[in-house]
Amino acid sequence: MPGIWKKITFSFASVLSIGSILLIVVALSTEKWVTGKILCKTGAELVNASDPELVKFIGDIYYGLFQGGKTRQCGLGSRRSKIYIFPKLVRRLNGGLHVIIILFLFIAIGFASVSLAFCIYNARKVPYQSIKGPTGLYLWNFIAGLFGVFAIICFIAAMKHHRLTERVANFREEIFQFIVLEEDYDFSFWLCVASAGTHGANFIIVTMSKIHLPKIQTKKPEEPTARAEDLLY
Repeated sequence: MPGIWKKITFSFASVLSIGSILLIVVALSTEKWVTGKILCKTGAELVNASDPELVKFIGDIYYGLFQGGKTRQCGLGSRRSKIYIFPKLVRRLNGGLHVIIILFLFIAIGFASVSLAFCIYNARKVPYQSIKGPTGLYLWNFIAGLFGVFAIICFIAAMKHHRLTERVANFREEIFQFIVLEEDYDFSFWLCVASAGTHGANFIIVTMSKIHLPKIQTKKPEEPTARAEDLLY
């Protein structure tokens, strides 16, 4: 049976692995990877809007890996519409890269689950193989964190180099053209970053489990020794 210190550290590592899985699941299911401001260029040009009047033609956009939404301001009032990435919009994007991002995140979930299983095992038993002990935990956390980082890098590449927000904003727009004024990573994206960070924290926790704490020894009471003089009495 592992000592109390190992049980504490591996239990904490288990909590971090669960947290990593939950963060990715929430990131996948939410719609706030990116938020931004979009200008209805066509509407502004039709009325030859000056700088103060451009505010009337600025709308909002937000989207995640599966869906999102936008508010159009083209001089006809605010109009909200829902955005669905699959099955049609993904064809206008870099579809292969978008699918790879999702695939990387699911792989990260898989290896985070393996890490969780090994943390629970190490908290309950002393492994007889190195791959089941800290060495294996280093490996699974490294792979899970690496795929999480790959997904983040791919998403940044899609957003910056493939004009992801602009393509999403102009999907199914036959009359009006939108240009992106600003775009920012929102909380869903940062959840994914935090998930990758938890595996780095697990490295530290697993290393801490190797620390041998000094055992507290209780002093036994000294037994009285019988002397020769005592025996005479």
